[in-house]
Amino acid sequence: MRRLPPLTAIEAFVQVARQGSLKAAAEALALSSPALTRRIQALERFVGHPLFERRHQAVHLNPDGERLLAEIGPAVDALAVAMERAAGNAEMMRLRLAVPSLFASQRLMPNLPTLRAQYPDLHIDIDTGANRLARLDEGLDAAIAITTEVDPALYARRIDSNCAIAIASRQLRDGPEAIRTPADLARTTIFLHRDMPATFDYWRDAAGLPELQPAAIDQFDSGQLILDAAAQGLGVAFMLESHLRASHDERLVQLFDIKVESPYSYWFACRRSALKRRPVRIFHDWLFAGGAGYAGAVTR
Repeated sequence: MRRLPPLTAIEAFVQVARQGSLKAAAEALALSSPALTRRIQALERFVGHPLFERRHQAVHLNPDGERLLAEIGPAVDALAVAMERAAGNAEMMRLRLAVPSLFASQRLMPNLPTLRAQYPDLHIDIDTGANRLARLDEGLDAAIAITTEVDPALYARRIDSNCAIAIASRQLRDGPEAIRTPADLARTTIFLHRDMPATFDYWRDAAGLPELQPAAIDQFDSGQLILDAAAQGLGVAFMLESHLRASHDERLVQLFDIKVESPYSYWFACRRSALKRRPVRIFHDWLFAGGAGYAGAVTR
């Protein structure tokens, strides 16, 4: 049997490939960047050719690297699970995750069966309470939050970017009291999420109507309730385009042909030390491999 490269080099390769960042992978493995680079170089010498393309601060797999990751990635995951079982650390396979309820219902729960199938010993306690990032020192392992920025002291990675849009019922768009132009918002109520209070301001400025004032502004702490209120024709919701797309609610439509890049994004965050815990790492890697939809690559 042909000799194998050091397992540490293989582990480094898989981490860099999945993170897309030498810095993030080094933090996850508690290594210095030079030490991580040496492990990658050792593996590339072993296989006889480069596995990555270096582009500024990011690294990307080349075709040889993509093929290698596809073949050894599942085996590395299976090996890690086997070692957890052999060490009798089943109690460590529990993740305490804070997450917005709308993200949980629209994107997390529909995709969790794939995670459970891959890691049947991983169990997740889901917390949908407020102040998620502030509670990372209060028993939570990790959080998904919708925000404009995350404390630099935390490990943070943006899940995706999005556009802010106006969402309303078909009746409100097409009925006798239809909202046909942005100026018509002056006679209706708009709904905002407390986690995204400036969404309407950004949208209004992009529409060229900085002085526009709706008849009233109602704030909710539940994205699903906002969508339900809009579907009932009670007003116009200003939320993310992904919220409308993932709602699969035929009663809801986008008002106007105006999309604004939102300052708010979903972020994954945790204490940097938490990434060393296997449940956090499993969930993180699954999430950013597309486990809950498209995953961005902004890491800090």
